[in-house]
Amino acid sequence: MTNTILKNQRHLFDMPDDIAYLNCAYMSPLMTPAVDAAGQGIQYKVQPWTYGGSSFFTYTEQLRALAAKMINTKSDNVALVPSASYGIQVAANNISLSRGGEILVLKDQFPSHIYPWREKAKACGGKMVTVERRENGDWTKAVLDAVGARTEIVALPATHWADGGYLDVEIIGKAARDVDAKLVLDLTQSLGAMPFDVQAVQPDFMVAAGYKWLMGPYTLAYLYVAPEWQDGVPLEHNWMNRKGSEDFSRLVDYQDAFQPGARRFDMGEKSNPAQVMAACTSLQQLLDWGVENISHTLGARNARVANTARQLGLHVTEDNFRSPHYVALQYKEGVPDGLAEKLAAQNIFVSVRGNAVRITPHLYNTDTDIERLFAGLGYARARI
Repeated sequence: MTNTILKNQRHLFDMPDDIAYLNCAYMSPLMTPAVDAAGQGIQYKVQPWTYGGSSFFTYTEQLRALAAKMINTKSDNVALVPSASYGIQVAANNISLSRGGEILVLKDQFPSHIYPWREKAKACGGKMVTVERRENGDWTKAVLDAVGARTEIVALPATHWADGGYLDVEIIGKAARDVDAKLVLDLTQSLGAMPFDVQAVQPDFMVAAGYKWLMGPYTLAYLYVAPEWQDGVPLEHNWMNRKGSEDFSRLVDYQDAFQPGARRFDMGEKSNPAQVMAACTSLQQLLDWGVENISHTLGARNARVANTARQLGLHVTEDNFRSPHYVALQYKEGVPDGLAEKLAAQNIFVSVRGNAVRITPHLYNTDTDIERLFAGLGYARARI
């Protein structure tokens, strides 16, 4: 299938022309239609008599269906949770670890995908194994070389949050299954910007926070739970995840049974209409654009950014080892002090992570934004 280069979508965002926001990996802006949908949801709280009991389930099921479509699975396999850390803790609580068993993670992995596993290893007498960066940036090969007979849990992202390093989770998933290890993925920094197919990768658990590349509100995330784990223990026991909770008149007929599928892992108060309706609008727009097209469009722009940076003497990971929606500009002597603040004073917004300036544009960015970035970095003649 041929992917399409998408047109610039800045008109869908409240983004003045003098703002060069190149920081989607930090937090995406909400699209204007999502803001409008959130306003409609807030109106339900302004006039709660208009928010019928069935509404507690209608909008969340719409959101669940959209999230499921994003990863090519059934709605029954998706739970609505407040954060990536919540979803990872669900996984950690349900996957067993033997004494001496190994949990595989990356060097400098995001803390929310480290702390639950450290506690798990401590409680079970297991061992954390940290995969080191390769000189050429090939995370996939580094992980494959680290998977072994003692590996019981492989807990990874598909895109390294600091430098955009790419991991082929389909290949890694097969390697994990070959040693009977469980695969737990945090796709916060890739879902919505890179295609992901549950059927191909076959993770045991996968979670993604919704406020970055999924362009939704804060405090909402999506947790995939493979069918074989759906009899597990949820992190909390709330009224909505029990069987029959749609009937408000019988809530005190307490139930041992849960709602079907992964719904038992849903967070409490998941039915915030402003949040859910905004997220539905955002996911639907991403699906309308097509994640493959988004990835292709961002990848084409960022390839030009990377080539320009290399010509200027900055180091950028080879394109085949870099996620297409990320460019990390690395300095031999370290990122100059105060660089992010200096750029922000010029309305150019990036993140500094470790020894890299993290550049993460989206469909709202223009060539002028990128040229302003290089000018702000001291390369006034750079052209994209």
